[in-house]
Amino acid sequence: MKDRDEFLTGTNFSSAGEFPYTSGIYPKMYQTKPWTIRQYSGFGTARDANKNFKKLILAGNSGISIAFDLPTQMGLSPNSPLAKYEYGKIGVSVNTLSDMRSLLDGIDLSKISTSMTINSTAGILLLMYELVASERGFSRDQLSGTIQNDILKEFITRSTHIFPIQHSVRFTNDIFEYCFNEMPNWNPISVSGYHFSEAGASVVQELAFTISNAIFYLEGAISRGLPADQIARRFTFFFSAKTNILEEVAKFRAARSIWAKILKEKFNIDDTNSLKMRIHAQTAGSQLTAVDLENNFSRVTIQALAAIFGGVQSLHTNSYNEAISLPTEKSSKLAINSQYIILEETDLATAVDPFGGSYVVENLTMSIQSQVNDLLLKINNQGGVLNCIESNFQRSLIEQESYLTAKNISEGKTKIVGINSGITTGSDSLATSSNFINEVAPIQEKYTDNLFSIYDTIFEELINAATGKVNIMYPIKKLLANNVSMSKIIEVLKSQWGSYSP
Repeated sequence: MKDRDEFLTGTNFSSAGEFPYTSGIYPKMYQTKPWTIRQYSGFGTARDANKNFKKLILAGNSGISIAFDLPTQMGLSPNSPLAKYEYGKIGVSVNTLSDMRSLLDGIDLSKISTSMTINSTAGILLLMYELVASERGFSRDQLSGTIQNDILKEFITRSTHIFPIQHSVRFTNDIFEYCFNEMPNWNPISVSGYHFSEAGASVVQELAFTISNAIFYLEGAISRGLPADQIARRFTFFFSAKTNILEEVAKFRAARSIWAKILKEKFNIDDTNSLKMRIHAQTAGSQLTAVDLENNFSRVTIQALAAIFGGVQSLHTNSYNEAISLPTEKSSKLAINSQYIILEETDLATAVDPFGGSYVVENLTMSIQSQVNDLLLKINNQGGVLNCIESNFQRSLIEQESYLTAKNISEGKTKIVGINSGITTGSDSLATSSNFINEVAPIQEKYTDNLFSIYDTIFEELINAATGKVNIMYPIKKLLANNVSMSKIIEVLKSQWGSYSP
């Protein structure tokens, strides 16, 4: 009989690291490449968030994941009337190069991988990051990380879009081109299914809508003359991890297989590094409850296990009290330590594909693949992603699924412990985060709005780029280096491109 270690690393798991990567993208998976432990964080001013990042790094984070507030996501000045009640609330406020300097102060950017969850203003935030890194002596090839830059999902679910869809997509393609030419170790996109899942999508919808968007982005990059294999290897994906372990494991396995086959068959890519779907997962905040908060400990742990069994490359675990506030320092540490316990106190990382060969999971994987391919075909037959967005195809399917889920919970068909099942104790009186920002007066921006006459030549470059075919990242970079704010740059782009109206 084989001993335990020989069995866990034996030939039963030889398909990991081989096309189509159903069992994982590396031959030995976590034995040699443990997943990156991340904690999504950001609140208040840049200085507030910086202090928290440093604590998270000391607590064991191997990468920082930046949450930006809604005004930053929408390109608004902190002093805008629309920003008054959202400043610093669900993320950090960043509008100037000075803000970015404060945000990154004292952090060794050559040793930390940075993820920025930002879409409509992604290119501007990335350029701020690069400029600050350069000021501090870091070369561009020392910088590693990812910007989300997934604008299509904003038109389907989240709605933090600014410009009409065709101009938004153009900005995304400019970012692809810029990263390819200027930032060799930076991933220019994280195609997100997480937000579809949080809005109520089924696992099939989550995968199909994400992969259809990814195909569209890759086609856009290729249209710019970027080589398909080299740009594809810099795509990353972002999915939810829910408590349905078997279904979630099958989802992750199916996602890798479908994407690899599409790249090989549709785009004629053979490079093995380009065919691998690299996945970041986050535990499902939508499954956390605001009552009986301690039950969320179990939920988050189960969700984390689903992601790890599924073979993801990085993972964020939500804090148990996020249903009522930004996480406290203690709850953030507990969330990080839950990953370390799984990594270091269990034997999960020794198994390459723990569910490989499971009759249930293998059949679920094949079923999900088949249904996703059917939905991808429907999107294609309806004229592609943009036509489907304009006709609300994806949004309506997600809304129908979300309604059925809510109905099943209200009727008791779907059990939620503490809500309609188990022992309920009522609402909690647990204190919310001391970090939660209730009333924060935005700091007066360190620039004047009457800049057009001072930097008219550079603004003219931006206008010409926006109305022509020149990559807009370069004039934006010049403006930022001259201390022009993001909100002012967005104002100028709006004057040329307009705003999106559903």
